[in-house]
Amino acid sequence: MTEHVNHGDGAQVNTGTSGESAEAVAIPELVIISGMSGAGRSTAAKCLEDLGWFVVDNLPPALIPTMVDLGARSQGNVARIAVVVDVRGRRFFDNLRESLADLAAKNVKRRVLFLEASDEALVRRFESVRRPHPLQGDGRIVDGIAAERDLLRELRGDADLVIDTSSLNVHELRAKMDAQFAGEEEPELRATVMSFGYKYGLPVDADLVVDCRFLPNPHWVPELRPFTGLNEEVSGYVFNQPGAKEFLDRYAELLQLIAAGYRREGKRYVTIAVGCTGGKHRSVAMSERLAPRLAAEGVETVIVHRDMGRE
Repeated sequence: MTEHVNHGDGAQVNTGTSGESAEAVAIPELVIISGMSGAGRSTAAKCLEDLGWFVVDNLPPALIPTMVDLGARSQGNVARIAVVVDVRGRRFFDNLRESLADLAAKNVKRRVLFLEASDEALVRRFESVRRPHPLQGDGRIVDGIAAERDLLRELRGDADLVIDTSSLNVHELRAKMDAQFAGEEEPELRATVMSFGYKYGLPVDADLVVDCRFLPNPHWVPELRPFTGLNEEVSGYVFNQPGAKEFLDRYAELLQLIAAGYRREGKRYVTIAVGCTGGKHRSVAMSERLAPRLAAEGVETVIVHRDMGRE
């Protein structure tokens, strides 16, 4: 059998045997769902199933290219495939890496979704359902979590989209999945601009982190303290400080350069975390000004204020 792969907006594969006319078939879009046990892989898979994806749970990684090949021969009945993989051993991970390399060589449009959560959140979830972690053996739950993080470290680094579910309920995770996968046409690049407070910790799913604590804090202005960066007076105070507007301009220019590189490398999702002390004033105001700059460059942008309202 010979096989010719030709991809673009209308990706097609031509297959046939010697002396036979080639038959053009559409290559399915592929999403690989992985991540930490207890972080929401099953919920993410159910969301994609509800959106019309063909979902396969716990498919051995070595069979992923075969699954894509079968989908390509389904006469368009299987246009989008989601595969949930559970990496619990080194050999399993090696097979996944080989399968991803095989898909890349065939120019298959694939994305890796990684579900993440903090150790505290994972321990709480396993204890609430009274189940052991699949890798803890005779040890503690935290031992299993540490072993799984070690196995998944490389895959997490290669993921196209990382979703931290530590503080998300099922409905919020579904909303995030809908936002990323519901559209029929995928944009070139999607960005989440997330304000946060350093005192609550860095967002674990951030690709880029920027610090606004060099600007004077409106918290110390009594008449501004009760308000947030969404308030016009607070925003005006922040951007009237020396260096604020210049910082916004230069960082927006830097993001244009980074976004162009992400597009060239095929990266479709980026989370930009903008931090201040409490995530209430400076980071919120800066995020609200930064997001429209990205949108003006053709980047589909969502704003999330992680810690606003926690004080």
